[in-house]
Amino acid sequence: MVRQRPRLVIAGTHSGVGKTTVTLALMAALKARGLVVQPFKVGPDFIDPGHHQLATGRPSRNLDGWMLTEAVNRSIFSQASADADLSIIEGMMGLFDGSSPVHEQGSTAELAKQLHAPVLLVIDGSAMARSAAAMASGYARFDPGLRVQGVLFNRIRSEGHYRLLRDAVEAETGLAVVGYLRPDASVTIPDRHLGLRTAIEAGQSDLYDRLARSAAETIDLSRVEALARSVEGSFDSDPPSAGGRQEMVRIGLAYDPAFCFYYQDNLDLLERAGAEIVKFSPLHDAGLPDVDLLYFGGGYPELYGGALTANVSMRAAVKEYSDSGGAIYAECGGLMYLTQAIRDGAGERHEMVGVFPAEAVMRQSGMTLGYRSVETVEDCLLGPAGTSVRGHEFHYSHLEPKGDLDYACALADAGGKPAGQDGLMKANTLALYTHQHFGSRPEIVVNLLQTVRHVQAARKARRNG
Repeated sequence: MVRQRPRLVIAGTHSGVGKTTVTLALMAALKARGLVVQPFKVGPDFIDPGHHQLATGRPSRNLDGWMLTEAVNRSIFSQASADADLSIIEGMMGLFDGSSPVHEQGSTAELAKQLHAPVLLVIDGSAMARSAAAMASGYARFDPGLRVQGVLFNRIRSEGHYRLLRDAVEAETGLAVVGYLRPDASVTIPDRHLGLRTAIEAGQSDLYDRLARSAAETIDLSRVEALARSVEGSFDSDPPSAGGRQEMVRIGLAYDPAFCFYYQDNLDLLERAGAEIVKFSPLHDAGLPDVDLLYFGGGYPELYGGALTANVSMRAAVKEYSDSGGAIYAECGGLMYLTQAIRDGAGERHEMVGVFPAEAVMRQSGMTLGYRSVETVEDCLLGPAGTSVRGHEFHYSHLEPKGDLDYACALADAGGKPAGQDGLMKANTLALYTHQHFGSRPEIVVNLLQTVRHVQAARKARRNG
């Protein structure tokens, strides 16, 4: 039973309000006060959780009302927060934005209610005064089942301006106004086409220390802690399960600045089901580790096209591994790496592995974005035909076929409407644009590892034949 485990959802009035900066500042400042802070992120996001981990020293977990059931979200939360003093949950988009304009599924509000968590609303107050009270009042009253408890203002240049905002909101709404952050270019994480720069690129910078100091100057952190401790209600939570452990499977996990988009819970489910994770770098390593499965996640291979091309020995090793029947699972950036070439935003062509007869071409516009339900139409690494799992797409590239392509999966969008095909398949290699969350169907992990065991047994028999 999860009762008074302190937790606080950081929500924005809309996208671009600066809630990631606010979230990181609060995480870093609370950690500097000696608290063990467990980070979470609402929605399908890989970049923000990486920054959370650097700010808190703990892996961040994704929670999602569309991809995952309420029971799975609660389980992920309860397991990750068990030894923390306080949990900070960063929302996505605006507080009530989700997979539909007419219901709450997939929204930050839905997740806050699932976890019985109070909400701290972030408002960009840079160009308003008393109007902030109307805005805060509307958000606080829109859903009576939601507990919006406080307000934090972002991009406020002076103490005097902040006092106007604070007095208006507290007088008109009764919400707790906990402070503000000033606009500061030195604590701004640069953007690129899929969002902020990744944490792996930031490295051990002093960004999070600067954010902590900034928060301590203008935010009442004791009041923030009090909001997090104002939890009401409780819920039962069973630990997630991916089935019993069997013979260990060694998974080579591509991990470097080009490939770093992974759900932490996907990796945990694999390990609980009998996998050992072995990291390697397609950018820097000369060859592959001794493993049973290669797992290429998403990332930014288009930004590292020259370096990936230059690592000829790695590309050759991956191609030989696939050609010899080795098991490979890839998502998005990993799929791009397994094509013949990537053409970047400037039109430059970079040779890639060449498992699939296609090129991945970057577009200047026309982003593909949305939740996806994936159903296998062929037996593959994810399981027999008819196996379904949920995930999301988020990419600017598209495939230009240079030969015949075989697909193993059919897609539907969040509303169930057909959304094309996915899952390029060749021998025991499967590559999708869609990022799967294995928590949406944990038996996927069992299927994957069991298939890999059969593949390895067959390869060994051929070698000994």
